[in-house]
Amino acid sequence: MKLYWAPQTRSARAIWMLEEAGVDYAIEVVDIRNPARQDSAEFRAASPMRKVPALVDGNVQMAESAAICLYIADRYCSGTLAPALDDQQRGEFLYWLMYTPAVIEPTMSEKINKIQPNLGRNGWGDFNSMITTLSDGIGRGPWILGEQFTAADVMLGSSVHFLQLFNMLGDAPALVEYVDRCRQRPAFKASQARET
Repeated sequence: MKLYWAPQTRSARAIWMLEEAGVDYAIEVVDIRNPARQDSAEFRAASPMRKVPALVDGNVQMAESAAICLYIADRYCSGTLAPALDDQQRGEFLYWLMYTPAVIEPTMSEKINKIQPNLGRNGWGDFNSMITTLSDGIGRGPWILGEQFTAADVMLGSSVHFLQLFNMLGDAPALVEYVDRCRQRPAFKASQARET
């Protein structure tokens, strides 16, 4: 398995997930900040938009961190890092797994860029309702589905980590405690070790 990676990107999520799964992988660094870079055909096939992370696992080629987390969880850790397809928690797991790209990132972008939310046009709500919903969701903890850590926690934990790094978390004690638990995981620490 090969992971196309760049520092200070969403690639950290993929490493965290691979480490949680305990699978062997190799990393290929992609200089995404160099517009003149020459990408391999394999990378472009896995990531047509030339974004990281991208993953190649045999004949499987894919990009996007949430998709990669779901693939690894289902392929290598079904029933542990992802509820099985017939598990009653599967729907809730998918909701929270997609919460980062569908809700957190759009509301963060609006807040950072000082764009007034348009609740009638955009389905992701606004920043404050995103924080409240996530805080309420993690409230039963310690993880988003309760006692079992899953790939959804990789996605959410990485986002809450980012929110705190950029002083965007505000007064959300449940999320502060949650990200502290995430940061204690050896797999999280391994993903962050690459960032320095």
